[in-house]
Order: sequence, then C-alpha cells, then structure tokens
Amino acid sequence: MSSNAKIVLRKKPNTKGQYPLAIRITKNRRSTYQYVGHYIDIEEWDEKNLRVKKSNPNADSLNKLLSQQLSDANKALIDLQSEYKDASANQIKKEIYASGNSSTFFELAQEHLDELEVAEKLNRLSTDSALISYIVKFHKSKQLSFQEIDERFLKKLMIYLKVKHNLAETSIMNILVLIRLLFNRAIKLKIVSRELYPFGGDKIKIKFPETTKIGLNIIEIRAIEDLDNLTPNEIHTRNVWLFSFYFAGMRVTDVLWTKWSDIYDNRLHYRMNKNSKLLSLKIPDKVLSILDFYRDDKKHATDFVFPELKKANLDDAKDIYNKRKTATKKGLSHKVCK
Repeated sequence: MSSNAKIVLRKKPNTKGQYPLAIRITKNRRSTYQYVGHYIDIEEWDEKNLRVKKSNPNADSLNKLLSQQLSDANKALIDLQSEYKDASANQIKKEIYASGNSSTFFELAQEHLDELEVAEKLNRLSTDSALISYIVKFHKSKQLSFQEIDERFLKKLMIYLKVKHNLAETSIMNILVLIRLLFNRAIKLKIVSRELYPFGGDKIKIKFPETTKIGLNIIEIRAIEDLDNLTPNEIHTRNVWLFSFYFAGMRVTDVLWTKWSDIYDNRLHYRMNKNSKLLSLKIPDKVLSILDFYRDDKKHATDFVFPELKKANLDDAKDIYNKRKTATKKGLSHKVCK
C-alpha cells in the first residue's frame, strides 16, 4: 500500500492547553508523527484547509514552515518508496529525519509514547506518561534540547523529585532510565553527540536501592483462608488474592485473564502478560475450590474464570486495560486481612 504525509494538529494539549503541530506519516494504516516544535490554540487551526488561521500572530511563518516540512516529507517519501517498498511508517520517518538535529527531548518522548500506544502496550504507556510529566513539571517547558540534559541538569532533577514530590529512590531511578533510553535514541538519530552522554563512568550512575521482600507466613495465610462474615466483594477479593498466591505470585492482570480453556490436564496453562513467557503450572488442591466457586457462571469453554473481563471488548486493548485497571483499583484493592 502507498504511504503519505499530512499536516495535522494533534489532539494532545500541553500544560498551557495548546496543541502541537506535526507531520503525520502513514503506511499500511499505521501512522507516526514528526512534531515541528510549535503549539497553537485549537481555535487557531483550520481543519478543512490544514492551515494555521490568521488569528494566530505567527500564522504566515508557521504555514510557511509547515508547507516546507510537508514538501520535504513528500519528496523523501517518493525517493524512499522505490528503495524501501516494505518499510514501515516508523522506518520511513527515521530515514527522512535521521539527519535532523533539532528534535527536542519531549518530541522524542512523545514519539516513544505514540509507539507504545500503537503497540497496545498500555501499562507501559501509562507508566512512562506519568514519568515524563514529572520532567515537564521540573523544566516548566517542553522546549528542552538533549544538549541541556547534562550532569548538572540530572542532579537538580533528582533533588527536585525527592524534595518537591517526595518520590522514592526507585521511582527517581525509573525516570533516569527513561531519560537514558531517549538519550540513546537521540544519539542513534544523530540529534546529539555521544560525547555529551551524561550517564555511566564518572557521570550519573543509575543504581536501584536494594529491597527486602517480606512474605506472609503459614499462620497468616491460614488466617486469611479462615476469615468469615465477609461481603461478596470481599470473598471475591480473597479468591483472586489466594489464586495469585497459590500460583507463586501470579500477577493480578494475568489472574483476571485466566480462561476456563486454560485449565486442562490438572494444570493451568497461561502466557505472562509482562514478557509473553508461556507457563504450565500444576493446579494446587486449594485452587480447585476457588474454581468451583465460579463454575456456575461459566458460559462457554473460552469464558473468563473471574468476572472483571467478561464484558470487555476483546478487540479493544484500551477497554481491556481500563477494566483491568478499574478492577485492581477498586474491587480488588480491598484488604482481606486486617
């Protein structure tokens, strides 16, 4: 299928409520975006003619810039189509803009988030969006070049995150890991020189603090099993928690995704949502009673064991994600031991 480029106003406002102008590159119905580095009010955008309205004081300059960037993108597309017929939208974009050196940190950050959204990695998308928002609050502007991200910048950021937001050391390290990922991408795209890399050696080191995991003992587990006078919601919460516990700490998202068809030969067969690893685990005797509790609600062989995803649109990754998130935040957040 053919590829194309188009000027668009992305519907993702910044902290000032303005929207970013971008060039959208589409191939085989998959799109990626190259941000031009300018934001406008939504009322200043002419959706029909794909132009900035005269009400914007810089309309002429912005339209000239957009026209030039669109022309450059279309010319590059024509040249690339004959050479890379099977290239994806992202590959085409990298070829077109590989030699550019003006992309900002937050533009690459947005590309990273767009890629996660396209890949339907919604847990990672939610996490990384939150991490990036802390950097925006610290810098107070989305005009941040990679050349500005030096050791001094990162040290001040770390102090800010600890003092102003009271973030734990692990959370601060996760933000640095994301910055490092985007910095490496910028180096690969020749946006910034490798000599300016602020991590490793005698520079900024990313070191996660050691953690001590404390598990429940057998007496505490039996106390949870023996709890009575529970509400139906609390019984369900306990069942999900114990199901996870009996399967060696199975993630709640994986528990909720369990289907009756995953259970056969006295084993649970499932693929981990985190890393797609396929597991086959013997079903403990105590799980059998939990399964019996939900068996009357089974409608067909591929039905979910637990109710949270029964009404989810399985073709809509966002709907699945939202229902999982709602379940873990509300119904499954109750403590079953006090």
